[in-house]
Amino acid sequence: MIINIDKIRSMFPALDRPEAFLDNPGGTQIVRTSLERINGYYMKCNANHGGSFITSQLSDALVDEARLAAADFLNARSPDEIIFGANMTTLTFSMSRAIGRILKAGDTIVLTRLDHDANISPWLMLAEDRGLNVRFVDFNPEDGTLNLKEMQAALADKPALLAVGYSSNALGTINPVKQIIQGAHAAGALVYVDAVQFAPHGLIDVQDIDCDFLVCSAYKFFGPHMGVLYGRQELLEKLEAYKVRPAPVHAPGKFETGTGNFEHMAGVLGALEYFEWLGNTYGDPFKADLSKRYSGRRLTLKLGMEVIRKDEETISLALLKGLKNINRLTLYGLKDESRLGERVPTYSFTLDSMSPASAAEKLGKQGIFLWNGNFYALEISRRLGLEDKGGLIRVGAAHYNSMEEINRFLTAVADLA
Repeated sequence: MIINIDKIRSMFPALDRPEAFLDNPGGTQIVRTSLERINGYYMKCNANHGGSFITSQLSDALVDEARLAAADFLNARSPDEIIFGANMTTLTFSMSRAIGRILKAGDTIVLTRLDHDANISPWLMLAEDRGLNVRFVDFNPEDGTLNLKEMQAALADKPALLAVGYSSNALGTINPVKQIIQGAHAAGALVYVDAVQFAPHGLIDVQDIDCDFLVCSAYKFFGPHMGVLYGRQELLEKLEAYKVRPAPVHAPGKFETGTGNFEHMAGVLGALEYFEWLGNTYGDPFKADLSKRYSGRRLTLKLGMEVIRKDEETISLALLKGLKNINRLTLYGLKDESRLGERVPTYSFTLDSMSPASAAEKLGKQGIFLWNGNFYALEISRRLGLEDKGGLIRVGAAHYNSMEEINRFLTAVADLA
């Protein structure tokens, strides 16, 4: 590890307790800088948008800064390509309706069975409403990787849109999104990327992967409940938003309907300021390489994410080795230690001895917090034949988890097994 774990943990107030938070794929704990931004908003500039008085002006300035920071985080070309919303699911339902207006009956949408249902159901409902065709790309049950041959065949049919995840929230698989997007664009398709599960673990560059849309959620990367969507600016201007008439007619404002959750936008800024701190404090080993592509805050944010990625390699390897060595435990997804870079530290498994719900309950009573069920990855649970058996047990580490917590978890699971 390249970080001081005690220093890192001191930045998260909720970690000042004995339990092990390994429920991170469902939502991480909030960092102190984010909490301070939220509290500061309420205390100093709590006002609605566009007023001619100081608190409104301060509020607008803070939102502008949060939008600019989010653009730097994702390497968007402009802050006007950043849209804030309640969460990824709500943003995707809204954006799917806007995109649907430029599609025509008979067009095809390609989805994958490796995705969270928030990147499936909005498109299924749109297809039903607009008379669109839907084609699914399967994943390989043996290792949890997307079937790229099926993807290639699906794109050969010239679909109008591809919805694909950056990383699986159930199996941890990182998809080769840049390669997939290149193929989709060659086929003439728009690409909508769900990066919710990947955002806490790795560097995102929307210009490099060349996606049309990408969405993530701040509460998965140490911030508040807030969704963040990137959209290519020319597409955002082209799309018609579902909004009230006096609302802005240009992006991003036309997509941010109703009174904004300005305090949580400030909280997003605070979470990104934590990544900056990580980059400034621990990022020197990665500076020579990343400074060739980024500068200023964009460089510092990327350094912070590389710090996290490198640090989590140790945690992820310990989880993988430990789970593989437990008898009467079935581990799903990539299990090849040499392919650790193709997954995030999210692992799902079942035990022969008890149901996922019982296991999660027993572990919870021991102060080990994790999830059971399908985690809204409904197609994965169905494909693995586990939906009617209670789904899976999921453990997900973040860089603030200690090796002591990982070992405590592995010992407890071995005892249950």
